[in-house]
Amino acid sequence: MLPAMKLMTAGLLSLGGLLWLAAPATAVPAKPVMGKPVRVTLNAITADGVGGKVGTVTIKQTKGGVELAVDVSSLSPGEHGFHLHEKASCDPADKEGKKTAGQAAGPHWDPDATKAHKGPGGGGHKGDLPKLMVPENGKVKAKLPVAGVAVADFAGKSLMIHAGGDNYADAPKPLGGGGDRIVCGVVPGEPVGNPAAMTPPTPTPGAPAAGSPVPPVPPVPPAGAPKPTK
Repeated sequence: MLPAMKLMTAGLLSLGGLLWLAAPATAVPAKPVMGKPVRVTLNAITADGVGGKVGTVTIKQTKGGVELAVDVSSLSPGEHGFHLHEKASCDPADKEGKKTAGQAAGPHWDPDATKAHKGPGGGGHKGDLPKLMVPENGKVKAKLPVAGVAVADFAGKSLMIHAGGDNYADAPKPLGGGGDRIVCGVVPGEPVGNPAAMTPPTPTPGAPAAGSPVPPVPPVPPAGAPKPTK
């Protein structure tokens, strides 16, 4: 090969390499972070407090959401509502002046503020989980897929089983008609992206109370104007 042709070939190879380096990289779809599964202990609850252990739920990350491995006993046969509540507590609390089981867990997790119970993936509460179907022996061992959520979403909240079933609607009774809270388990960890579960700021002493009218701001006198005498 002649020297001129060698130089031309080398130049083309160098240019090709530069063009390859400058070309945009092909986007690679992001994969969900497959962290360690989280196990939650479930306890029976009453208006008097938290009772003995009745089972566990293991939360595992999947490609499209999470899988809930439920292993629980001592339930009455039939349907039972199953939800994620926004507070990390299974303690009783007052509801309409009456001490109620598990009330400290707060409402269903609803980060989008839909205020609607539509069942799993229905566009309402994200804490609406698949209902449990309990056989005659009162034991449930099932794996429930839940789309559109991550293991981290469950941290710092509570899993709750209700006495009644769940029709995935707010009618004829609100929240699927599940009624009393009978089994609860706190999910370990800190809540992520849930302002409703965070502690409200402490009011500054002397500041107007919530709902009070904002006091008027005094007008600023024009430059050069004499200062008002007291």
